[in-house]
Amino acid sequence: MKSTLSALILFWGIATSVFPQQHKAPAPMFRDPVTDGAADPVIFYNRAEKAWWMLYTQRRANAETADVAYCFGNPIGVAESVDNGASWYYRGTLDLDFEHGHNTFWAPDIVYHRGTYHLFVTYKRGVRDHWSGEAKMVHYTSKNCWDWKFKGTLELGEKNIIDITLCQDENGLWHAWYKKDDYANIWTSESKDLKHWTKGRPAKTEGACEGPKVFRFEGYYWMITDEWHGMRVYRSSDMVTWDRQGLILEGATTRPDDGPSGAHGDVIVVDGRAYIIYFTHPGRKVHPVAQMNPYGNYPYEERRSSLQCGQLLFSNGTLKCQRTDFDFYLPNPSQ
Repeated sequence: MKSTLSALILFWGIATSVFPQQHKAPAPMFRDPVTDGAADPVIFYNRAEKAWWMLYTQRRANAETADVAYCFGNPIGVAESVDNGASWYYRGTLDLDFEHGHNTFWAPDIVYHRGTYHLFVTYKRGVRDHWSGEAKMVHYTSKNCWDWKFKGTLELGEKNIIDITLCQDENGLWHAWYKKDDYANIWTSESKDLKHWTKGRPAKTEGACEGPKVFRFEGYYWMITDEWHGMRVYRSSDMVTWDRQGLILEGATTRPDDGPSGAHGDVIVVDGRAYIIYFTHPGRKVHPVAQMNPYGNYPYEERRSSLQCGQLLFSNGTLKCQRTDFDFYLPNPSQ
């Protein structure tokens, strides 16, 4: 009996080391309980709150407004997880106002550098019914991610820039990529201190797109861009020359709200695993296409959006995305 018990204990120890515990990703990962319009997420560990956070564009999807006005006048929403990503709940919105009026914030990105959080977010003055208005990129700093100090507008030599992503190279230089909204292509700039930036110039990518995300994984730098029918993968060794590769998130899965394709996301690399967080328009047949009613409004089902996640796998020199049956776990880093 003792030998049998010892064998079972030994087998259990081997099994748990070879076959780690599986953590099922929530699907959808998150739906905003106030406006039902979560989009453009960025994910990070908030050291002050000791919790995983997602910041996102809080579109006003449950507001009956003309045309795309539900995409304007929105703040940046906060979702939180205290169980390593197994579940998420709403914490509210960030107070980022620096001038009077009801204004618009889109597509945040955040980095932690020398004890301070740096938030970069697209800003448009006012609320509009149609896609219009000058876009600016604004910069904030904070120690706790609640109390933000406005640092100013990024001067990149170009107007109408949105959807910024940042990545630091091995020499400590910061690189930024963003969409130049007039042309729907990606531009880039550099900074030594996150305050002063070089004049923007076109990045070596191809085709119309938005929502770039750059990160390091498996010995390469990667850029993923939203092409409105899935997300394009690029690979680079130097963050200058980008090798255009295939699409990911181009179709739907059987998970709730996971279709018709994935859009504008973020990537987090933890313990050698890369997870992509993205948004969907689950009520649409094609992601960028919605049917306006006779009153000039889009229906609620086609306005609402959900956040989802998948795992990025390095295979044959490129990235593939696994959206079902993967282990999803966000370990809390040391302070």
